Amino acid sequence: MKISLFITCLSDALYPKVGEAISRILGYHGILLQFPTIQTCCGQPAYNSGYWEEARTTAKTILAAFEDSDFVISASGSCTYMIHHYADLFKDDPEMLDKALQLQNKTYEFTQFLVGVLGITDLGARFPHKVTYHPSCHGSRLLGVKEEPLALLRQVKELELVPLPFAEDCCGFGGTFAVKMSDISGAMVNEKVDHVKETEAEVLVGLDMACLMNIAGNLRFRNEPVKVMHLAELLYEGVKRA
Repeated sequence: MKISLFITCLSDALYPKVGEAISRILGYHGILLQFPTIQTCCGQPAYNSGYWEEARTTAKTILAAFEDSDFVISASGSCTYMIHHYADLFKDDPEMLDKALQLQNKTYEFTQFLVGVLGITDLGARFPHKVTYHPSCHGSRLLGVKEEPLALLRQVKELELVPLPFAEDCCGFGGTFAVKMSDISGAMVNEKVDHVKETEAEVLVGLDMACLMNIAGNLRFRNEPVKVMHLAELLYEGVKRA
């Protein structure tokens, strides 16, 4: 079976350790991830801005990159869900629509695949810290990834999981939204960080580096010592400690 990693732009350019963590974790369970090098942006920034023709161009590259894969694992719920929009982009092209639906049906966010497909919740990890979890909007609301990350966190030895107040509230990033409506975005992330501080957690964990980058930036601006990690990074560090 060919199982491929869809690294996504932010993880590829700024947070490569997230991809490494996913690869290592799956490697411990006998899965050697493939990495099609022609993969590119999923097209979400263009799609959300109304540039659908440009989004189709990048979507075609993604479709070609993963055409031969049996499963595609992504480091981002946001980018994973963008693949669901390919059906809209190619609704008038039956051949491409079929390819889009095939890719949609075999693409999973990391925890979706780990828990839902492999049936793994306990990695034997140990992480002796106080942790709170931020559920990003696309992953939780659109993909429906809610219980999977929590199931994984609950099995980590010595980890104290603290509920994040108003966890479902958006962090204010929203891609181009943070640029176009920066004042509103800034107010939203300020509120999110206020709630993170309420938990007195040492670590904030999530599934999408775009949201985590936004929150981490505000934490640094306010000189808050909270460490921000993708869940895959936390699990990999925990496995190494075990």
